[in-house]
Amino acid sequence: MITMKDVIREGHPTLRIVAEKMTIPLNDEEKDLAKELLKFLKTSQDPELAEKYELRPGVGIAAPQVNVSKRMIAVHVPSDDPEATEPEFSTVLVNPKIISHSVQQTCLPEGEGCLSVDREIPGYVPRHKRIRIEYFDIEGNKQKKRLKDFPAIVVQHEIDHLNGVMFFDRIDPDNPLALPEGLEVLGSEEQ
Repeated sequence: MITMKDVIREGHPTLRIVAEKMTIPLNDEEKDLAKELLKFLKTSQDPELAEKYELRPGVGIAAPQVNVSKRMIAVHVPSDDPEATEPEFSTVLVNPKIISHSVQQTCLPEGEGCLSVDREIPGYVPRHKRIRIEYFDIEGNKQKKRLKDFPAIVVQHEIDHLNGVMFFDRIDPDNPLALPEGLEVLGSEEQ
């Protein structure tokens, strides 16, 4: 089982290199890694299990974060709807790429965090509000998906990891809490 001990932290060279494209279909070892990444996220979101295994809650993780420089990410975004029995978006994406995106940008009101970053880094992280992605699932099937708002932000954050980019690279170093014109803060009423 993947735990926080397996997650490399900022400063590790693997986090700054462009990950290798994966060959489809995945081999058994790669499929196991994919399942483990998703299992980590689900476990980390269960308060009792997270405490038991000392996991920080996460909604996304990229293979480079466990020191495997391959283009694979896992996301597990729970639904906002308290009645929902299924997560809003939960899957492993192999060789994901953004094929189109909105001009409109958005960001999280509290900034972003990362399992590989152990410190608070204040600042708005501009992301596309809507994206269309193409990726392969674990079984090697090509998938296309439209995402918006929080799931879109999560996927963009994880794809950045595949390209050696950390979320704080996108924060304005001179004025981290300045909202660029046209940037919508997710969940804010003033738009």
